[in-house]
Amino acid sequence: MEIAPDTLRWLYRTMLTIRLFEERVIAEMARGRGFGTAHTSDGQEAVPTGMCAYLSPEDYIASTHRGHGHCIAKGVEPRVMMAEIFGRATGACRGKGGSMHIADFSKGMLGANGVVGASVPLACGAALSAKLQSTDRVAVAFFGDGASNQGVVHESMNLASIWKLPVIFVCENNQYAQSTPVAYSTSVPSIADRARGYSMPGRMVDGMDVLAVCDAAGWAVGRARAGQGPTLLECRTYRYHGHFLADDPSNYRPEEEVVVYHQRDPIPSFKRRVLEEGTISEAELTATEKEVESTIDEAVAFAEASPLPPVEELLTDVYVSYP
Repeated sequence: MEIAPDTLRWLYRTMLTIRLFEERVIAEMARGRGFGTAHTSDGQEAVPTGMCAYLSPEDYIASTHRGHGHCIAKGVEPRVMMAEIFGRATGACRGKGGSMHIADFSKGMLGANGVVGASVPLACGAALSAKLQSTDRVAVAFFGDGASNQGVVHESMNLASIWKLPVIFVCENNQYAQSTPVAYSTSVPSIADRARGYSMPGRMVDGMDVLAVCDAAGWAVGRARAGQGPTLLECRTYRYHGHFLADDPSNYRPEEEVVVYHQRDPIPSFKRRVLEEGTISEAELTATEKEVESTIDEAVAFAEASPLPPVEELLTDVYVSYP
């Protein structure tokens, strides 16, 4: 698969933005500047980046409680995300949602979701709307290996197959449902094998390789746009930090396993590859790194300078008024 140099630059910039955003969130939360908690996805950057490389601004994604990477890859501005985590009125959800509920409908980002598996039927709904309106829009449902055993995920895949919905089910298998190993909790060696039960194709993908994800994404999105129905992709990946930013020492993970996945880090691996192939220069990559660092610094400064929501806004956007 040949990828244009501009796309390669976008892949590097996006993965790096996700990584530096996550690292800054960890640091700022440790200083007590964020509201609530956060679930980081550093190590998993290749999956949302590779998937969103083939999506248009009009396409939809539905996220998980670990959704920062999905938001950034779909075009949500880091500064409104940081402001949301800081609980500020300028946040993506006016400071009322926090890390687990960032949404931006203008970008096709239907929202992070604190309920395991709950965003999957939302993606099916978006895909159904696209089909009924005779558009070529597609929807991507991100979920984890733990959510793969939730009934709502299976119901959604069944319905998507019956109606041939333009939806891609993307399982980010980071090996652990909080602290439970996937081999202990899942009945099949590969979650992608479950696709057969719903008459859809399934593929297992190296989720630490953004180009492998791109290849699978291009195939799955192409099928969806052509009216060929849903696809299940299982992206094998890894999160470098604990389940959430609190007291999770991650002592349920073998040290040698952690070392192996750090050696396969998707960002330096991609950088080495493009430098060896000569598709992007060292100077360009360095310039991108400095730009991304500035973007994250600006996001924090924007969040710090933004006001808290006024008390009068407490119930705004919470209830729907009926005539």
